[in-house]
Amino acid sequence: MKSSFLTDALRPLALALCLFAALTAPEFAFAQASPFDTGATNLVTSLTTLATPIAVLLVMALGVAAAAGQISWGWPIGVLVGVGLVFAAQPIVTWVRGLFGA
Repeated sequence: MKSSFLTDALRPLALALCLFAALTAPEFAFAQASPFDTGATNLVTSLTTLATPIAVLLVMALGVAAAAGQISWGWPIGVLVGVGLVFAAQPIVTWVRGLFGA
């Protein structure tokens, strides 16, 4: 293949321009958050939004059933502990990660 003067002259210029851009603007590589973090955050937000009315209805129904003597008080207490863990999951994970220096 025959090379022309223009191609030979532009090749070092293009290389220098690419090198300059790579060295002077590394923050562009970190411009967006991780797609996994974004997706996981959206999933947690959606599930928390969905779980809130369900948790309220469960606590109400089990409280009424336990007060009426239809079920033991262990069920409502277990549900309350479970609801607490579901809605406190994010701070718990942050706390555990902090324990191990992550």
